[in-house]
Amino acid sequence: MTGVIAEKTALVVNPDVGSLAAFQESLGRHGFMCVVARDLPTALLAMSQHFFHVAIVASRISEPGDGWSLAGVLHRLFPQALITVLAPDRNILSLQSAINNGVTELFPASESPQQIVENVVKLWAPSSGVH
Repeated sequence: MTGVIAEKTALVVNPDVGSLAAFQESLGRHGFMCVVARDLPTALLAMSQHFFHVAIVASRISEPGDGWSLAGVLHRLFPQALITVLAPDRNILSLQSAINNGVTELFPASESPQQIVENVVKLWAPSSGVH
């Protein structure tokens, strides 16, 4: 295979193992190969080894706000990817961080992984122009 990405791939970064499992299962049902990470080093390693179409990142991984920085790096490495962040509040600071870090969509952290994935799939659909 020369230069063709065969699978839709997603990166999910969240310190909660239960959430990771739910995201992985839900993304798999939509045909995504899912790579999960509970911390920044694992996420960075995954980013060096895979091409991602979609990323779902918690705004807090180890420390407050470190997910925003990771989202910014993801945006720089994968500019065509759909980058989403799970934030506890959808306030002006969250929206500003989303804009500053190239985040495509902001989701409430309280929303279920299944609902977030449903929304991500709708946003990522090839007809939307994002892929």
